[in-house]
Amino acid sequence: ISYYHKSGLYADYTGYYSKEYDPQYYLTVVSAGYMNSPTPWWSVMAEYNRYMYSSLGEDDYIAYKNSVGLSNFFDIKWVTLRLDYQLFFGDKRAHRINPSLMLNFDKKKLGRINRLAFYPTASVLYGSEQITELIPYARTLLGIIYRIRRKMPLYYEQETTHFGVLNYSFSAPISITIKNWTFLVSYTYNIPQALPNEPITLESSGYISASVSKRIQF
Repeated sequence: ISYYHKSGLYADYTGYYSKEYDPQYYLTVVSAGYMNSPTPWWSVMAEYNRYMYSSLGEDDYIAYKNSVGLSNFFDIKWVTLRLDYQLFFGDKRAHRINPSLMLNFDKKKLGRINRLAFYPTASVLYGSEQITELIPYARTLLGIIYRIRRKMPLYYEQETTHFGVLNYSFSAPISITIKNWTFLVSYTYNIPQALPNEPITLESSGYISASVSKRIQF
């Protein structure tokens, strides 16, 4: 549920539900922000988000519960360049930079359809993350044998911050607007990337999403 004021201020309440979680309604995001168009070809949006998870278990750990962000949209005919920056904070801090390129193809007044739009998008996500690495105390064979014989630890933990590419994303959304109703279907394909020395294995995946929204004008 979102409310937009003519001044540019807006507020949003979003809930997330999934059978994969317990409880199934697992996340609420409350947002507030401001949007403006300083020029006909440039729009900007600033936003604060608060993430509230339902009934976290003892083994659940959420490092980031807040974020602030700034989004820029540059329109050049049928091309839109977008640049997003977000700072996530809570127990840790992380930066996210997300440039993207979007093509805008739309057709108005097709029978009962007010607007039919297709806007394929390609984006790359850069970010920072704190990674816990195991660093060996000894780097020679004699040193390792010495520590093993004396039952001394071979490694120690060290937290380092790495910055790099986190994900490549490609999406193909189709939007249909009929009066105050908008129907959106989109296919998205993600190619996640591990940061240097990050001990995880990631696989590419795609998914289809759909949404229905109604605009109520005051």
